[in-house]
Amino acid sequence: MLAACLGMAAAHLVAALTNPQASPVYAVGGTVIDATPTPVKEWAVRTFGTADKAILVGSVLAVTLLLAAAAGVVARRRSGLGTALLVGLVALAGAAALHRPGASASDVVPSLVAAAVGTGTLTALLRTRPRAAPTDPSRRTFLLGAGVVALAGVAMAGAGQWIVKARARISDIVLPRVTAPLPDLPAGLDAKHPGISAFRTPNRSFYRVDTKLAVPLVDHTRWRLHVDGMVERELSFSYDELRDLAVEEHDITLTCVSNTVGGKLVGAARWLGVPVRTLLEQAGPSPRADQVLSIDVDDFRISTPLPALTDRPALVALGMNGSVLPREHGFPARLVTPGLYGFVGATKWLETLRLTTYERDEAYWTRRGWATDAPIKLSSRIDTPRPLATVAAGRRAIGGVAWAQHVGVAAVEVRLDGGPWQSATLGPDAGVDYWRQWYLAWDATPGKHQIAVRAIGQDGTEQTAVRASSFPAGSSGIQEIVVTVA
Repeated sequence: MLAACLGMAAAHLVAALTNPQASPVYAVGGTVIDATPTPVKEWAVRTFGTADKAILVGSVLAVTLLLAAAAGVVARRRSGLGTALLVGLVALAGAAALHRPGASASDVVPSLVAAAVGTGTLTALLRTRPRAAPTDPSRRTFLLGAGVVALAGVAMAGAGQWIVKARARISDIVLPRVTAPLPDLPAGLDAKHPGISAFRTPNRSFYRVDTKLAVPLVDHTRWRLHVDGMVERELSFSYDELRDLAVEEHDITLTCVSNTVGGKLVGAARWLGVPVRTLLEQAGPSPRADQVLSIDVDDFRISTPLPALTDRPALVALGMNGSVLPREHGFPARLVTPGLYGFVGATKWLETLRLTTYERDEAYWTRRGWATDAPIKLSSRIDTPRPLATVAAGRRAIGGVAWAQHVGVAAVEVRLDGGPWQSATLGPDAGVDYWRQWYLAWDATPGKHQIAVRAIGQDGTEQTAVRASSFPAGSSGIQEIVVTVA
């Protein structure tokens, strides 16, 4: 187990200097993600939320250590066979790294380092292991060697993480000037009613759901955005050339299709970027094209209906909430499509917009049975009080957020203990593509209470009470919680 840990730590350090996604743990974890059936993926996101990646990495490490321990038991009697098992374990990681989308031959180097360091460490530790009674002097030598190996592993793994963070810093980039800047967002209800989600979600708090265990470290000085496929003119833009185009600001709420009723996988931000419509008009789409494949730097592919990128303010976003787009949210550029769930309209680390047809090309999620056209469903959420919370009696606020993207929220209604629906007070309005905060003053009396919420769109549509799971086109239903007033 010590040998495996040191080998993985050394590989992680080497991957940090080349491609972090080639680290054996990340490579195996990514393969597990791709091979996991859709129901299991949905369960993981529903159960663990944005912590799913950390839990997956921890699980891969645990299984690796168990297999390494088994190899160690064999090595006590047959060192050659134990070493071969350890090499076989690393070979699986190397194969996983080479079979990741967009992989290059150099991605196997971290696994080769893991094999060399792991087998060398195993051989050295086997030579120093105690063979007699606990008082045998070799016991002290073994424990000293084991301690050195453990410290070296921690140091290398820590150094790898530090290098990745250092490479991820974006400090010398200035956002381009906006053609028509938006006015500052007004103060939200969260300033007066603590517990309601912030009107603008801070970057550090914005949800992140994708298939990447390691954030791609893209060099923006070499990166280019391509527009190709069924077009009259194929286009290519450097980062600076893209910045020089007319950029716009739009307040847009994004939602993950895995968001459950009352879930937290939704966030609202001010995005800055180049309208997708501008790029497509320059390229001249074929009248036969009906979808756009947005392809990331690792050849991960998402499909978006072509009309959704031309009839609304969809952006190739370069900025988020007044800052350069963070790496974890897609630097140097990402797709932001109002009104569509992220799996069909929010590709991060964007590299190519390819005009094509649904008949010709199938995207990652489409192959797994998800919907091709997934408009975000009219939804609302209770932020305060929390489900199953115990609160003090007296005057207080029930509050939360609601969204009806590309339609707009007209009203939010709250029902207490199965009674009639009551109109809530809405917060400021930042447009039809942005969520609305809401609250209802409540005289809380002792006992258990049920609270339900529903939203009504500007087109008159009421939020449906019909329950639907996230697969294949987003969840639906009314959120109803129980709280205790003491």
